[in-house]
Amino acid sequence: MLWTDVNEIAIELYENHPDTDPTYILFTDLRDMVVDLDDFQDDPKKSNEKILETIQMLWIEERD
Repeated sequence: MLWTDVNEIAIELYENHPDTDPTYILFTDLRDMVVDLDDFQDDPKKSNEKILETIQMLWIEERD
């Protein structure tokens, strides 16, 4: 997965962290969670606030 695979990342986060409420997660923690995903292969430094916000919003939608 790459940073651009926001939908896939959100699904993986939902599946790997079912007890985590993404509404209140810090972007630094979210970035670390994404980088720690088994299939994630992109440069951790390529993340930005817009990408992380998109992932967070999709994760929230996935929970609901």
